[in-house]
Amino acid sequence: MTISDQDFREEFKPIYIPASYDVVDTLENRVMFALARLEEGSAEEVFAKLKDFEPGIQNVTLKFIKRHLYNLYDKGLLKGNKDNGKLIYNLSKITDSNKGYVNPDLLAPGLD
Repeated sequence: MTISDQDFREEFKPIYIPASYDVVDTLENRVMFALARLEEGSAEEVFAKLKDFEPGIQNVTLKFIKRHLYNLYDKGLLKGNKDNGKLIYNLSKITDSNKGYVNPDLLAPGLD
């Protein structure tokens, strides 16, 4: 099965992480915000973090979180490691700036 370029871009678009938590935001965005605050965690830990922001959140949300995080992991958009049979997700955030430099004379033609 082949998909169009537009469908591919939509399916594999970069993960959006909101700058702040907003109860009226989509659940997907709230999940990503909670994971970003944790830096890494299982679906259950992300759900617990969501409960910190929204104490009244329903337990059925955990099933959605598990499916959402796994789908992103399966597409390669989210990193994860198995620990005692659970996937621990992380965003692979770069915390140290790159200390290198690029020599423009060594770039291949057309890359400058």
